[in-house]
Amino acid sequence: MMRVHSREVGNAVYRKLAERGVELEAIADIVYDMQLPYHPNLKMETCMESVRAVLSKRELQHAILVGIELDVLAEQNVISEPLLSILRDDEGLFGCDETLALGSVFGYGSIAVTTFGFLDKQKIGIIRKLDNKAFGKVNTFLDDLVAAIASSASSRIAHRQRDMDEKVMELALEAGSGEVHPPEETEVVALDPLLREAGENAAS
Repeated sequence: MMRVHSREVGNAVYRKLAERGVELEAIADIVYDMQLPYHPNLKMETCMESVRAVLSKRELQHAILVGIELDVLAEQNVISEPLLSILRDDEGLFGCDETLALGSVFGYGSIAVTTFGFLDKQKIGIIRKLDNKAFGKVNTFLDDLVAAIASSASSRIAHRQRDMDEKVMELALEAGSGEVHPPEETEVVALDPLLREAGENAAS
């Protein structure tokens, strides 16, 4: 049996999100709101790049494809009862949607986990829109999956920023200036080649 190529899986994820009305910019908006208090120089381009990066991870890709498929099948009434009614009503005691989404964020550490919990409760931005059961749409899994994407992207930015701060400190000490300043967003671009080795593990 031939393996499914990663590129095909990634393309399917982007396509399914678009079909369900989820724009990456809307997810990046959430990431921006989550991280701006900690990084005043944060730019939307950084948030978009982080969203795309986490969407390249297989664990998250697989969760998205499974969750969206179940939502669509529930909309089409082709799932047997009682699961059909549970999914269509997004029953409060049904926790499989949160479990699937939460399992996909563990690779990004405690920041991702706690951010996911916050977004799951507060329903910020497009998550609130997806949680609305109007118009016959079933997004029982999708709202939690969007929270997982945003949480992972937020955590990725937080870890990268720490790497950048430490690299600036190292460069300042090596230069003998004795002055250490957090990098501006414009400086991050110039520093990025220097950060690849130091930050690759936390940033990937």
